[in-house]
Amino acid sequence: MLVSALLVLSLPFSLASQLPAPEPASGYAGSTLAASYPPPGATNTAINSYFPDPSEVGYAGPTPTGAEPDAVETAPSYPKLTTAYPLSQPCTADNVKSFNVMKYWGNLSPMLSVDSFGLPDASPMVPEGCGLNQVFFLTRHGARYPTSGSGPADLAAKIHAAASGSGFTVSGPLEFLATWTYNLGAEILTPFGRKQLFDSGVAFRIRYGELLNAFTDLPVWRTTSQDRMLNSLLNFAAGFFDIRTYQTDYHQEIIIEDGGFNNTLAPYLTCTNANTDGIGNYGSTQAGVWAEVYLQSALSRLQPMITGYNLTISDLLDMQSMCAYEVVALGSSNFCALFTSTEWEGFEYYVGFWYSNGPGNPTSAAQGLGYVQELVARLTQTPITVWNSTTNSTLDSNNITFPLYQPIFVDATHDVVIANILTALNLTSLAASGPLPTDHIPANRSYVVSQIAPFASNLVAQVMSCPAAEDPTHIRFVLNDGILPMTGIDGCAEDRNGLCPLSNFISGMHKRIGQIDFDFDCFANYTMPDPDDITDGRYPAWLRTSSN
Repeated sequence: MLVSALLVLSLPFSLASQLPAPEPASGYAGSTLAASYPPPGATNTAINSYFPDPSEVGYAGPTPTGAEPDAVETAPSYPKLTTAYPLSQPCTADNVKSFNVMKYWGNLSPMLSVDSFGLPDASPMVPEGCGLNQVFFLTRHGARYPTSGSGPADLAAKIHAAASGSGFTVSGPLEFLATWTYNLGAEILTPFGRKQLFDSGVAFRIRYGELLNAFTDLPVWRTTSQDRMLNSLLNFAAGFFDIRTYQTDYHQEIIIEDGGFNNTLAPYLTCTNANTDGIGNYGSTQAGVWAEVYLQSALSRLQPMITGYNLTISDLLDMQSMCAYEVVALGSSNFCALFTSTEWEGFEYYVGFWYSNGPGNPTSAAQGLGYVQELVARLTQTPITVWNSTTNSTLDSNNITFPLYQPIFVDATHDVVIANILTALNLTSLAASGPLPTDHIPANRSYVVSQIAPFASNLVAQVMSCPAAEDPTHIRFVLNDGILPMTGIDGCAEDRNGLCPLSNFISGMHKRIGQIDFDFDCFANYTMPDPDDITDGRYPAWLRTSSN
């Protein structure tokens, strides 16, 4: 199939048209297939006695445990995640061998280690002369199927409708559509997504397990009620603890994710402006402008290979998304090789994330505010008393459901929320190159979505003691294994290891919290500034008066 794709790309259209005539597509092309396991009637409790559990069998052999690992302090180096095993590496239409397509799927990319966010000499390893005191782990869920009613399913329905009629034929690289079926579910984790979080839990135990020795009670870890959110944290816990004991090794807090419930891990549900077309979904408008630029060549190249159906730019976007979703769900996809490396760079650049969820949206900081307030409360062991964001007063005012001190905190959230929180923290290095243009990809841009919010993305806050330093306690942030500069935070100076004195960070966060106007940014009646030059996730102060 790849050979034919390259052939068509290399031939002028006059010669390509002389290739063998395409055959009509099957009537089931684009139809949806789904499997169900275990098969109906497979559960037979009458035979359970034949399969006793381990406690009944016995004979486990010796079971002494060893000391907790502490690799983030003791290992000679920090291993990076560079592959997405067992997924197949996709090809591109121009067959660039050194091009890793998986790195260009934006928020649909699998998490791979980031080399640097501007601190090339920094390592996630605890710096010499410092010791780890505490760690905060914020993770995105693992790879999932598309959300309900999203583009890939719509594309499949359109292909099926065309194939069910007459005159629908495909050829060249699109020939696979003649017998292609839609094999994706919706919303929940894929097998690879489950693996991502399990592996993440194992890695986290190896790096930070020694902190378990400081616990006097079981930890409380939080996630939301969405299926993929809960299963992500359960898989993480199974990897971190033990598959047979994890359910009793910690307390799993499940926060309702639905309208009317405050939830810092799903803040968009209680921020009205985050859900409007003109503000919250402004990124879709900007992304649509960019898509018309970078996908024109693909449209001209692919349309002659299909008859009985007129491709659109939106269809091509859905095909690119289909590539990512099929790979993380099924292991491979024929859609990937339809696009060149340049077109994949265009997909990764797709500017919607910046303008809807990142520094370019005026609701972004407000949505991340609640988590920052919780972080400060935990760092200072001070109860939250002001409820002016998405914090949940019922849960966060209770020391059982919101303990103020743990050596290890773990929270699971969504990609957009990680973007919100990074913006609320004012980690300005990510926005250093400014607003993203919609007509070209700027050189050396600082905001790269596949590095910020891929599937299984994680943000780690390391709190450490550095006795030889002027300030004894420091904090820093590690995003997908890359150290983030903290120079955007008031009181945090440039540091080669990304460290900031904890007292300065807390002071800077109090100032940042005071700057964010949750009520205005989430509920005021305003329109997006034109041009949208926002880079700090807040509605511009000079426009607020005219919007009241």
